[in-house]
Amino acid sequence: MKIIRFTSKKLEKIYNRGFLKGARIQEGVKKIIDDVRLFGDDALIKYTKKFDKVKILPRQLKVSQIEISGAYQSIIPNFVSSLKIIIENVNRFYRKTLRKSWRIKDAEGVLLGENFTPLERVGIYIPAGTAPLVSTVYMTVLPAKIAGVKRIALISPPDKLGFINPHILVVADLLKVDEIYRVGGAQGIAALAYGTKTLPRVDKIVGPGNIYVNEAKRQVFGLVDIDMIAGPTELVIIANRFSDPKFIIADLLAQGEHAKGLAILITNSKGLAKEVQSELTASNGYIILTKNLQQAVDIANKIAPEHLEILVQNPNRLVKGIRNAGAIFLGPYSPAAVGDYVAGPSHVLPTLGTARFFSGLSVFDFVKSSHIISYSKKALEKIKDPLEKIATIEGLNKHLDSVKVRFI
Repeated sequence: MKIIRFTSKKLEKIYNRGFLKGARIQEGVKKIIDDVRLFGDDALIKYTKKFDKVKILPRQLKVSQIEISGAYQSIIPNFVSSLKIIIENVNRFYRKTLRKSWRIKDAEGVLLGENFTPLERVGIYIPAGTAPLVSTVYMTVLPAKIAGVKRIALISPPDKLGFINPHILVVADLLKVDEIYRVGGAQGIAALAYGTKTLPRVDKIVGPGNIYVNEAKRQVFGLVDIDMIAGPTELVIIANRFSDPKFIIADLLAQGEHAKGLAILITNSKGLAKEVQSELTASNGYIILTKNLQQAVDIANKIAPEHLEILVQNPNRLVKGIRNAGAIFLGPYSPAAVGDYVAGPSHVLPTLGTARFFSGLSVFDFVKSSHIISYSKKALEKIKDPLEKIATIEGLNKHLDSVKVRFI
């Protein structure tokens, strides 16, 4: 890993990292989306053969209940019992975040409020390229279920034999996902956005993916909602001379298992920096030397990482200054892997510095609100004058007339 100081210009490159898409990728994804929009299932079959190297028939796009039931014979021992513990952790976290519809009414007869209603249909993308992301199934499905989403469709690319990983199928089945389809890539995103004969369109698409999946999500946004546009995974660790270097090295190595992931140690300890550097050679990693821990907090806020570990003796003192991070892990026994798999909060988190304005996936992503407004005649009369002034300034006289007519 490279050691750089807080004054280094290299920090600007880290701060300004971005998910840059070349024109060829944009054009290629647009062509795929247009093909799916025009030719539906036929396009899905064509691109599944081209990219996943497997030929499927239209009736095989949707995974059958027989195949799902058979998946239980291919999972590792005690998988279901372990999964139940994790499911309860996730459910416990998200039940606390539910919002209820509300109303307020004053003496003049003005009633205001908000109705929260779940989305009707949600599409969830589960990657299976470099690794079958089994954990992403429950990290996306459960918040949607708790929010009250009516129907959930899950898509995932097939392997070379045309199958979806059995653990993905089992988790989806246990969580009562309504539909599962063996389709991935930009073509799968297009199918969820536009709908085909086999795949009904959805209202929102969530879940991580590669550069083509994310570009497809960007292009269909507006036709449907999306959770975020995610880049490679990221980990930043703040540590000092009291932090255990074994923990830091292990966590940075774990981050290195992700292709093109970003791994950074920020510390004010030269000794710790050199010890960690001697054990790691990852080309995509950095060690940033600071004068003090406050400077480390400032740098972490500018990086706005997906995962932030604070491994100092009193992490609660530093966390008060953290404004930008997808998930924050406090203390030596809270590695990011806990958040990836079992803690409860979803591991679908903002990357590439978007933690400055994005949050991790939550029940709020699956709920929309409608404003409730009700005025009595007395209350309406009371606001006639201010309404008239604004309508006159804007030149929208018919708006004013629609109020006046109620008092003739």
